[in-house]
Amino acid sequence: MYAIVEIAGHQYKVEKDQSIFVHRLEGDVDSAIEFANVLLIDNNGKVKIGAPAVEGAKVEAKIIEHLRGDKVIVFKKKRRKGYKKRNGHRQYLTKIQISNIVA
Repeated sequence: MYAIVEIAGHQYKVEKDQSIFVHRLEGDVDSAIEFANVLLIDNNGKVKIGAPAVEGAKVEAKIIEHLRGDKVIVFKKKRRKGYKKRNGHRQYLTKIQISNIVA
């Protein structure tokens, strides 16, 4: 059984006991959180598609930790002009574990 759920503006395919990284969410570590914006549920071949969300469906998860992602280097250059600019960026992330999918 899997579901496609919208979390913080992004869509994720999730299954029970799966750990995923999402953009930083509000909440404390080890607190429960649920997402009601479930777009699709597949239960062993029985597919429910929402318009836009499946009614009564929700995904329950637990916040494991808050962390920062790997550094991404942003480098800009204009040739023959002597212009170089180097920046780095680390995204704030939250690791969650899916505990249950309720259809």
